[in-house]
Amino acid sequence: MRISLQAELGDFRDRHTIYVFALKMSFLAVTLSSVVIVLILPPLDWMGMLPVPFAHGVVYGVLLSWLIGGAVSSVLSLVAGHAMHQLSVSRAEFEQLSRTDVLSGLLNRRAFTEVLEQVDGNACLVIFDLDRFKAINDRFGHACGDAVIVAVSAILATAFDGHSAVARLGGEEFGAIVVGGSQEQRIKRVRSVCASLAARPVAAEDCVVALTVSAGIAELKPERSKEGAYSAADKALYLAKALGRNRVVHENEGLYPGWGRCLPRETVDARMSNVDCDEARLA
Repeated sequence: MRISLQAELGDFRDRHTIYVFALKMSFLAVTLSSVVIVLILPPLDWMGMLPVPFAHGVVYGVLLSWLIGGAVSSVLSLVAGHAMHQLSVSRAEFEQLSRTDVLSGLLNRRAFTEVLEQVDGNACLVIFDLDRFKAINDRFGHACGDAVIVAVSAILATAFDGHSAVARLGGEEFGAIVVGGSQEQRIKRVRSVCASLAARPVAAEDCVVALTVSAGIAELKPERSKEGAYSAADKALYLAKALGRNRVVHENEGLYPGWGRCLPRETVDARMSNVDCDEARLA
């Protein structure tokens, strides 16, 4: 009985499973009742309590167990199966909602982190940030800002399909795991997406919004922790913002001394003082 239950209690989202479950449970119930009847009849016959001959009693008992017991157990199994079906569907919907950002429809930060933990090399982590998004909210209103988030989410989801993953990390910040190709190809792909977003204004809530996107890229190396990759991508994004926004910066570009000479001294000092604070964004 344990094997039969384990075989059927796996996934009740499929209605076919309900009927198979009811059929097997009915067969099991009738078989058990028939065995019980066959075991009880001999003592009753020995005590002279059977109103019919023993052979007839066995036939009548087994027949009634199949007719009455089978019908009752079938109905009860169907009711239980439908209840388990609703529970399974509700659980699947809850799990989906718990992993999805309500506004954008993309993965949320928790689900994105889970996907990130499963990636092993030949991929990069990208953090996107909409430039001057607060100004969009202040000028056009939060309804327009939400519509912009939805539109950008749809563009990113289309641009990074297949084995890649896209999430809204919070506010106007998005994350993507770009899988496959060489490092240069992945960087080129990210730059193309950012250029595409900057090239076409977003029509939302009776307004047309021209926006740009900054992005930081970090490589997902086998020997590197996911927290380290996240911190590196965050620092690259910070550098992209400090260099004037509307640009993509790979983590390796931040290693060149020439970048520091392009920035005001106070910006460099602020960047260096905030390095230790980047880890707090992982919480």
